[in-house]
Amino acid sequence: MLIKIDDKEFDPKDITQLYPAAVIKTGEGDETTQVSMKWVENEGKDKVELVGYAIYVHLGEENIYEFIYDTKEEMDAVSAQIAKQIKHRRDGR
Repeated sequence: MLIKIDDKEFDPKDITQLYPAAVIKTGEGDETTQVSMKWVENEGKDKVELVGYAIYVHLGEENIYEFIYDTKEEMDAVSAQIAKQIKHRRDGR
């Protein structure tokens, strides 16, 4: 069973990393970088320019997919859908 995120499908056995992150501006033009959600919520508040939130899917070291969301609520909703798909796959449904 494949896991679907937005309009892209992944075979779970190919996923080496799957995680949420905050996306912030680096201060170099329009360049952005990912940082941990915990850091943004605890240390980064009012110190960085938050661009959005993302879910990252790594298929090995070179093949990385980024799914960007405007709000944490949108990202959390997609994360919940991913968790449900993984649970159904694990439970054999």
